[in-house]
Amino acid sequence: MAQGSKYKVAFRRRREGKTDYAARLKLVEHDKSRLVVRVSNSYINVQIINYMKEGDVTVASANSKELAELGWLGGMKNTSAAYLTAYLCGKKALANGVESAILDIGLKSPIKGSKIFAALKGAVDSGLEVPHGESVLPSDDRINGEHIANYAESLNDDEVKKLFSKYLERGLQPSDLPKNFEETKNKIEEAEV
Repeated sequence: MAQGSKYKVAFRRRREGKTDYAARLKLVEHDKSRLVVRVSNSYINVQIINYMKEGDVTVASANSKELAELGWLGGMKNTSAAYLTAYLCGKKALANGVESAILDIGLKSPIKGSKIFAALKGAVDSGLEVPHGESVLPSDDRINGEHIANYAESLNDDEVKKLFSKYLERGLQPSDLPKNFEETKNKIEEAEV
């Protein structure tokens, strides 16, 4: 560990690799709500957060676990789930009076077409205004799961059972994923959040 009279210990969350304070300060200076997208090993979390001196305030929040209650049978951490979770969070934010936000991706790398940008597209499609470039968003085929359905159709039955066992346990054929996506999106649209 470094020593000396001029050495200053970094904040704990910086030492743990959880917070980039320089990036956070730039986001907070805009005085706008933040669309915070976090991807864990199991779920997707999307929140609309306002900065306050006393501490951040969460205005709206959605977790991909909530999608199961709306009829989603697909995975809880894939691109489609990221889109639907942000779509749900965007609807909740609009109901709470938030009309615009800026994207906060934390320490994630901004990779074109990633789950983070699928969530961004979901929030924008819900009616939330978030500044972005169209080139980073994933294609509609990728968001609604058509690429998975096409891949599953190219496999034989044994390979489908092996690769898509979780989908089959939930009662979803991989080829029906785009249909289930549209049904879930329509239920979010109709739901009172």
